[in-house]
Amino acid sequence: MLTQKPIPFVWLAGTFIGLALLSCNAPAPSTDTHSRTDMVEAKKIIQDKTSRFTNAHITGDTAFLNNIFTTDARIFAPGSDVVTGRRSIEAINAQYVGYGISEFREEITALYGSGDYLISEGPYLMRYGKDNITEKGNYLNVWKQENGDWKLYANIWNTSAPQ
Repeated sequence: MLTQKPIPFVWLAGTFIGLALLSCNAPAPSTDTHSRTDMVEAKKIIQDKTSRFTNAHITGDTAFLNNIFTTDARIFAPGSDVVTGRRSIEAINAQYVGYGISEFREEITALYGSGDYLISEGPYLMRYGKDNITEKGNYLNVWKQENGDWKLYANIWNTSAPQ
């Protein structure tokens, strides 16, 4: 009859330590605040706000335009210095609405980010003025959560027209 030998302590301890080390390499649970479902919902919100943003330029709704920006927002307009803060942005909004915008579209071709910041980007088209000038280009908007609401933190665009 065979007799069982006791398992050496060194082998048992080594196995235990090895398993403990392997478990340290296991991926940590995700702490990302935006799951795929959240990004789907965020895209709906950003698309709606983008549509309202472009429409407000056409209808002259400066109250909406002024309030869609965060209190510390920045505008990076082509050929201009950076405009910072809601008060300064209010003057820019009045100026742009004064151009008589008849059409304005921003197409979201990419939306990414996490936590309190999202970035939307894509092409835009704008028609304005008595001569119905058409401007096309690309934009990038940085959206930031402020008091539980997505607002524009940075608005950047450039025209595709030759300089």
